[in-house]
Amino acid sequence: MSAAAPSVLEAELGRLAGRVDELLRTLEQLREENRALRQRHESLTSERASLLQKNEQVRARVEAMIGRLKTLEHGA
Repeated sequence: MSAAAPSVLEAELGRLAGRVDELLRTLEQLREENRALRQRHESLTSERASLLQKNEQVRARVEAMIGRLKTLEHGA
């Protein structure tokens, strides 16, 4: 085995170690992004449910007003 072989192997191992570190950083970044997206999704889902409920309440109130107006119209 030549003297250059160990240094080539060490260089390759160093390159691979750097790549593994880079992949680990990317993995952690993606995990954090995924957590933030899940939290945002949960927030938006909750907001949507609230807006749907408010929309239903407003629809019911408008229908009630229309009913009262029709009653007044027929009574006049």
